[in-house]
Amino acid sequence: MNQPARRSLPKQFRFEQPKSPPVVVNFNGGLVTSDAGLNLIAEIDRKLQITSQFAQCFQDYRQSNRIDHSIENLIKQRIYGLVMGYEDLNEHEELRHDPMFALALGKRIRLENEPAILAPNVYIK
Repeated sequence: MNQPARRSLPKQFRFEQPKSPPVVVNFNGGLVTSDAGLNLIAEIDRKLQITSQFAQCFQDYRQSNRIDHSIENLIKQRIYGLVMGYEDLNEHEELRHDPMFALALGKRIRLENEPAILAPNVYIK
């Protein structure tokens, strides 16, 4: 009897983002996320520009010198959270430190002792 052919999977994958060090995904354990599919959602959104076009529907009345998070990033963060199953706003307090969400929003992923910080509890009226 012949042995079935085994498919060879790469040992690691690299995702490169401008202004950030590359993200290396492997199967060695360590910091694990169940939200890795968010990278695919964000890439589709970048190509189709769904959230960026939606963000243009809003007028930003905030003082520009006091803005840390653009309207577009606030919308992306909320929509991506909903897509990934985080309906409750209280979950966004933890998600604002999540490297996958930072990568999806195009934020710079910092060192471990300097985590990326997204907007807290995104609520859009």
